[in-house]
Amino acid sequence: MRVFFYNWISLLLLMMPGWHSSFAQQIPLNHYGLPVVNSPALYRQQVAADSNQQLVDVTRYIPGIRTDVRYATTHNFTQQVLYPHTRVLLRLPAAKALKAVQQQLSTRGLALKIFDAYRPYAITEKMWTIVPDDRYAADPRKGSGHNRGVAVDLTLIQISSGDTIPMPTGYDDFTEKAHYSYRPADTAVFANRALLRRIMEQHGFTALETEWWHFYLSDYQKYPLLDLGFDTFR
Repeated sequence: MRVFFYNWISLLLLMMPGWHSSFAQQIPLNHYGLPVVNSPALYRQQVAADSNQQLVDVTRYIPGIRTDVRYATTHNFTQQVLYPHTRVLLRLPAAKALKAVQQQLSTRGLALKIFDAYRPYAITEKMWTIVPDDRYAADPRKGSGHNRGVAVDLTLIQISSGDTIPMPTGYDDFTEKAHYSYRPADTAVFANRALLRRIMEQHGFTALETEWWHFYLSDYQKYPLLDLGFDTFR
C-alpha cells in the first residue's frame, strides 16, 4: 500500500509543469505518508529545474510592505515563540501576485501588513497539538498552504498613518466572527473585508471561508510541502 501511494503521488508530481522525474521520486514520505521536502539540497534541485519553486523574502521583493509576524513572539494563540525570527517568505509566483496587490492598493492609500507566510511543516504539527480543529489549524495529515509557501495571512493598513484598517476580528480569532458567513453590523468593516478579498482574488488568491485574513494560491498543489528552516532560504 505504501509503495502504491508513493507511486501515485510521484505520478501526480510528474504531471505538474516544471517537475522533473529525477527529484519528484526523491521526495521522502513522512510518518503520515506525505511527500515533504526536508533537504536543502533537494529544494535547490527543484529551484534549478523550476524557478517558480524558489522562496523569496517578501520584505525585499515588495517595497513598503509591513509585517507583524506573531509566531516570532508569544503574542499568538499558542502563547509560544514558534519562529526564530521574523522573515516572511513566499514562492516566487505568490510574491509576484502579492506585489501586484500592493501596487493596486497603493492607489487607494492602502497597503498590506503580513502576519504569516511560509511555515515549516514541523510547526504545523506543533500547532495541531494545541488546536486540533481543521477550521483554524492545518491538519498535518494533509499539510498546509503555508507549508507549501503559497499561503499568506494579512490585513490592510493606511499608508499615511500605518494604522490597521478595521476588520471583523483580530488575527487568529477562532470564532464565527472571523468567518465570511458572519455579517458585521458596521458597514465599513464589512466593506473593508470585502475589499481585501476582492483584490486578493483578482490576483489569483483564494480565500479561506473561516479566516478572513488567510489566502492561498489556487494552484497550491504545484508546490510540495516543505519542512526547512528559514535560514535555508537566502
